[in-house]
Amino acid sequence: MDQQSIREGLLRLAANHRWTWAVSARSLLDSLPGTAPGRHPYQVVTTLGEAQMEALEGDPRFVERLGAELTDLDAVLDGARPATIAYCSPEFGIAARLPQYSGGLGVLAGDHLKAASDAGLPLVGVGLFYREGFFRQVIDGGVQSERYVTLDPDTLGARDTGVEVTVPLPGRDVAARVWTLEVGRTTLVLLDTDLDGNEADRAITDRLYGGDRRHRLEQEMVLGVGGARALEALGIEVTVYHLNEGHAGFITLELIDRLINGGDLEGAMESVRSSLVFTTHTPVPAGIDKFSHELIAPYLALWARRWGVDFDDIWGIGVDPEDDDEFNMAALALRLCRSANGVSRLHGEVSRSLFAGVGIGDDITHVTNGVHARTWVGDEAQYLYDEVAGRAWEAGDERAWARISELGTGQIGTLRHSAAVRLGERVREATGHEVNPESLIIGFARRFAPYKRATLLLERREELEALLENSERPVHFLFAGKAHPMDVPGKQQLADIVAYAEERGPKGGFTLIPDYDMEIAGALVEGCDVWLNTPIRPREASGTSGQKAALNGALNCSILDGWWAEMFDGQNGWAIPESEGPEGRNRFESASTLEVIAEIAATYYTDRASFVDRIRHSWKTLGPKVTAARMLQDYEREIYLTR
Repeated sequence: MDQQSIREGLLRLAANHRWTWAVSARSLLDSLPGTAPGRHPYQVVTTLGEAQMEALEGDPRFVERLGAELTDLDAVLDGARPATIAYCSPEFGIAARLPQYSGGLGVLAGDHLKAASDAGLPLVGVGLFYREGFFRQVIDGGVQSERYVTLDPDTLGARDTGVEVTVPLPGRDVAARVWTLEVGRTTLVLLDTDLDGNEADRAITDRLYGGDRRHRLEQEMVLGVGGARALEALGIEVTVYHLNEGHAGFITLELIDRLINGGDLEGAMESVRSSLVFTTHTPVPAGIDKFSHELIAPYLALWARRWGVDFDDIWGIGVDPEDDDEFNMAALALRLCRSANGVSRLHGEVSRSLFAGVGIGDDITHVTNGVHARTWVGDEAQYLYDEVAGRAWEAGDERAWARISELGTGQIGTLRHSAAVRLGERVREATGHEVNPESLIIGFARRFAPYKRATLLLERREELEALLENSERPVHFLFAGKAHPMDVPGKQQLADIVAYAEERGPKGGFTLIPDYDMEIAGALVEGCDVWLNTPIRPREASGTSGQKAALNGALNCSILDGWWAEMFDGQNGWAIPESEGPEGRNRFESASTLEVIAEIAATYYTDRASFVDRIRHSWKTLGPKVTAARMLQDYEREIYLTR
């Protein structure tokens, strides 16, 4: 293999984001000279110099590994089928080095695409390319500030399709370039308005969740209308449009536009309904995307004039059932889709109550979220799982997870200790804090939103101090997460955690890791012994971080909310007792959380065999249930193939 073939092969491998979950491909690309944290492999390959290429050409082991990876990639891509399902989402978490996600919704979307690739499901993703992505978190004086870095799609493995589409907005048409990213066998289509000629509209796709309500509205118009037009321009014949939350709901405008005949809006809506499915992710009204009548009226009026129908006919499709001056994106989806689902059993129940009487709101079902196993299980654990159970564990095979659950105590101990050591090294580099790998390490990592209650433990500082000061049973709490730039209460919770961590000091057993992303998340779910989750029930629609931790051998300690409410069996982790009402809830549940953690610490230090037995039971009972492969099978059987 000559230098040109090596470079072309590396570019091909780096452009296909299967490297993010294929351990050997990731290892190969990360071994290249010039690799650095946050730097995308595609950019690394494009900047390799002549001397570096000569060295690679002269390394037979490297050439052999590259050839094997390309052969494997060819085998994967040979199974691709033309896409018929369009998965539409405002964000996609493929890898930390592709920062087009903010949190759980985006990471779930990325896992969905990866699972579709693994299964050979004919699915295409549709989203936006944000030139500044989501923010990098800077903590100065205990306060979060946001820093944005301009991204170049050419250095992230994106391909310019040469296609541009236009989206009608009041007074002008906005052009959007169409990029594609390859996620294994699955293509991700991304729209980008940073084009000459768009003037101020270049900024529509500048940042994820970064602007005012008009900015959000225009982003969603580009995502929905532009997304549908991009798929058509690319020749992708879609039979099912899956709306991952309501942000892409304006895709319905373009689909109706193709079918409306002589102003027959009802007939067009009925035809569109057969191809639309909707997943809701919020259990509270405040989480629903809404636009005021004053803001959205000029945008909807364009379509009313185009179709020759009354404005009120279009307004009525999305009018909020509780406020007739608001256009509700969830209501729009529910009135125009054939099926809808929540993301856990409990969330399905809550959603039926929340959306009762709105479209098909009374018939909302559920598909419980899952996580892409190869992305979230640590490399060392993957090698061990493959050795003892074959590859079927990644698909949630019960027999494979039963074999994993039979690992010896020594094997489990070695695996857990190695992961804790690696996590400790990352924490020390990021914060200067020391983590004893022999201590009980408890992780809490997620968006800093008030209902998630990152500061719950601080409600009972005396009991918390007693845990942290017990030198015979040391406990180390690790926190990570970002608050939305406009979330003042969330930022205050983050500041409170930082202040307490600084008060405790580098050896105080309480640490916040800054600038949370997928790489930090991976280290945490791999290295923590216990995963803590303390939401106000039932405001956690599903949650998936605890699923990732469980696959790695961590045990969950959580309020019975989201996915944990249906999968906890009394022995595969711990349930936190809840208050009977809102009065005094935080104080009560803080105390009960600390009591459970004290119980966990006692088991960890005085009855390690019992603790390890819980790990085995967690693997056996949760492994088959929490994978994205299982989730995708549920979607295919219960959502995509139904009519």
